Amino acid sequence: MKIALIGTGNLGLSIAKGLVINHTYTNLYLTKRNLDSIQSWTQYKNVSISSDNKKAVKNTDILIFAVQPNQLDNVLKEIKPFLGENHILISTVTGYPLSRIEAIVGKNTPIIRSMPNTAISVRKSMTCLCSNTKGEKSLPIAEAIFNGLGTSLIIEEKLMQAATVLCASGIAFWMRLIRATTQGGVQLGFDADIALKMSMQTAMGASSLLIETGTHPEEEIDRVTTPRGCTITGLNEMEHQGLSSSLIKGLNASFDKINEIAQH
Repeated sequence: MKIALIGTGNLGLSIAKGLVINHTYTNLYLTKRNLDSIQSWTQYKNVSISSDNKKAVKNTDILIFAVQPNQLDNVLKEIKPFLGENHILISTVTGYPLSRIEAIVGKNTPIIRSMPNTAISVRKSMTCLCSNTKGEKSLPIAEAIFNGLGTSLIIEEKLMQAATVLCASGIAFWMRLIRATTQGGVQLGFDADIALKMSMQTAMGASSLLIETGTHPEEEIDRVTTPRGCTITGLNEMEHQGLSSSLIKGLNASFDKINEIAQH
């Protein structure tokens, strides 16, 4: 695959890192206004850097856009004259609908909208994907790219805002839970660094159990709860204090806010 990453800030470089590690490309172009911070990438085989988006487009087939939302309109207008039948556009830009991209480049261009999260930097992203009608046949290509950077899932575009809350904002929510259990561990007598390590590893273990076994969370809860035991006592106290309710309310509040932002 001949791939261009249009915009190589933190997200763009995280994607580039995954592409290099997984050998997902035959040629890779990285574009940025100031090339000083990405000069070292030229050490990799078949990786080129450029401040010229048009040059990158001419030499590649798959264009991944990782620019700021207020920059994408101008970037698309800049490259539009150089788009051919071979090009596939993949946007990682939050809150930028397929229809807005189509309005600039046209409906006959395959366009895929992706929503990765910051765990992409360690190849553990949950990335949601959707496409315009022309881009449906190209979704497997996007899946191949993002599965190398974690896990991908195809959803309807109308659910992209909700996916942003659950997966992108969700990183912060899970970080807060890990932080809270760390604080609890300190109160129980552990040093902060030890409590943090225990909390992180336990969170990863819980997630891995569900991923690898395909079981439901309640099944795994039942395995570690015994009558009148410490686990069920702790769980019930957390529920009495509104744990599940507050999480659900937080997700809904975040969803309301992202929809409010999208209307402006």
